[in-house]
Amino acid sequence: MSPDHEAKLVEQCRTDPAAFGEVFDCWYKPVFGYIMRRTADYDLSRDIAAETFLKAFLKIGSFRLRGISLSAWLYRIATNELNMYYRSSKYQPQSLQQLLENPQMEKLLHQDADEERELLENELKAHNDYNQIRINLLKLDIKYQEVIALRYFEQKTNSEISEILDKNEGTVKSLLSRGLEKLRNML
Repeated sequence: MSPDHEAKLVEQCRTDPAAFGEVFDCWYKPVFGYIMRRTADYDLSRDIAAETFLKAFLKIGSFRLRGISLSAWLYRIATNELNMYYRSSKYQPQSLQQLLENPQMEKLLHQDADEERELLENELKAHNDYNQIRINLLKLDIKYQEVIALRYFEQKTNSEISEILDKNEGTVKSLLSRGLEKLRNML
């Protein structure tokens, strides 16, 4: 999505909350995929993705396109949610719980969930190498997990990772190098 289109979309979301549907449609699958590859847990990934987009929906009015793209902002929120999960023993999405208490929203959130779950779980099982790497990746410090997952699973450039994680590009390169070396030693 072009920066001009992003700017128009953000402005539209400020005046018309329904416009956030385009943000959701455009970025839900990539962000959910990023979360799923980090957790390998379908239900947890759905919770974290839902919390990510709910927080984005609630905060889009204060979001400014100054030095960070809308995409990077969404990945940053998802990364923060993942970090909260890994820091706590039990992740409890706060905003999502309020939505789930509404029976109409619960129905909407669970449409086609079984089909989506089966497809994703079959895809994960088909990639044994991926699972071995993921298991070892989870043993690394979170700072290495973030950069490796964004670079190799999400195909982000170092500058995009730098923007998402709010780190210098040199730091990102260093973390990638060290993280990959640690991962190679584990395998």
